Amino acid sequence: AAVSSRRAPTGITMMAKSKSVPFADVPPALAGYAGNQEFDPLNMTGYMDIKWMREAELKHCRICMLACIGWLIQEVYQLPFYPGAPANPVEAHAYMAGVYKPLGQVALWTSFFEIITIPAVIQMMTGESDRAAGDFGFDPLKIGGPDRMKYAEVELINGRLAMCAIGGFIHQAWLTGKPAIAQLTSGPYIPL
Repeated sequence: AAVSSRRAPTGITMMAKSKSVPFADVPPALAGYAGNQEFDPLNMTGYMDIKWMREAELKHCRICMLACIGWLIQEVYQLPFYPGAPANPVEAHAYMAGVYKPLGQVALWTSFFEIITIPAVIQMMTGESDRAAGDFGFDPLKIGGPDRMKYAEVELINGRLAMCAIGGFIHQAWLTGKPAIAQLTSGPYIPL
């Protein structure tokens, strides 16, 4: 009896594996974006628009970078029209929420900002504009230019760090009862 030989089909290629999650495939939607670390273990970019997710990530990055700066500045400088406010941000939040009730203002201004920016986001999502995610055309120092991708990556990496840092600041203050700078200068660093 003759043995039939089967040839393997040609042109078959395997998906490239991610550098950050070696057992997962490289998410194709992330190619060309600043800060691409090939990290999408849940394959969210497979069923959600990357532009929408990048817009949200950049908003959160920018808010957390400002929050980290505000967290540290509040400890060393207090505004003169808030006498008696505690230096510990956790205690200051409870103090301000009880005395001045500012959370309504936060909701109002956040809503205002979202209402103003949503048309640009919708135009980006529908393809009516070539606006990049997070780009509102605000560059007063003119640092974009030819190094735009480099600065976008730096912003994203620092923003991702700030998202982790503000969570660490908050939990550290809850655990120790001390603000960040006071904790660093008094020690011990691990409050156990």
